[in-house]
Amino acid sequence: LMQTSEMLRKICTRNLVRKYCRGLTAERKVQLQQKVVTSAVFSGKKEGYLESLSQPFLETRLKENDLNPKVLQLIRGENIKYVTPVIKYDRNGFKARERLLVLTQSSAYVVEMAKIKQKIEYSTLKGISTSNLSDGIVVIHVPEDNKQKGDVILQCEHIFETVTKLCILANKQSLVKVVKGSLRFRVGSGKEGTMVFTVGPEPQVFKDKTGQLTVV
Repeated sequence: LMQTSEMLRKICTRNLVRKYCRGLTAERKVQLQQKVVTSAVFSGKKEGYLESLSQPFLETRLKENDLNPKVLQLIRGENIKYVTPVIKYDRNGFKARERLLVLTQSSAYVVEMAKIKQKIEYSTLKGISTSNLSDGIVVIHVPEDNKQKGDVILQCEHIFETVTKLCILANKQSLVKVVKGSLRFRVGSGKEGTMVFTVGPEPQVFKDKTGQLTVV
């Protein structure tokens, strides 16, 4: 009787799961698939993850029509998947710049109005780093070659969404690192910089007296 009861319970559970899965819309399936990746990358590692669970990811934060026509012309032929406003920090003086991050099927673009400031092909992506704290900083690590100026330092309002979209499109989930304390990034021409993560009374990003980029 116990064996029969256990078998019936498993069959009932399987049927309920099948019914639930069949009732999912295509949009809901995509949401769940993305959230599974987010969990694998951030669960138990980054502050704010639990609070992000109830917030659905948007397909994109800006529409393709929001992009400058010149930018659209430059990346014509590529399927635009996600666009979001970001703050980009210069690699040397760390000045904050308003930019757009455009993710296509094959590359990530950092865009300033009508200009493409940097293009990163996913096939060349070396890594994606974030901190374990609640800041929205993400560093996109690129190869050392003449095509790239150095790693890209961005601040994103929707950090879990943006990093998840990036690592899924790039198929580089295994390259995402959640770091504690500090991380190194490439400035260009063989030089490196340091970013330090700390806790304070109010969020801020600044260049400290030692020349490091400090994220509070």
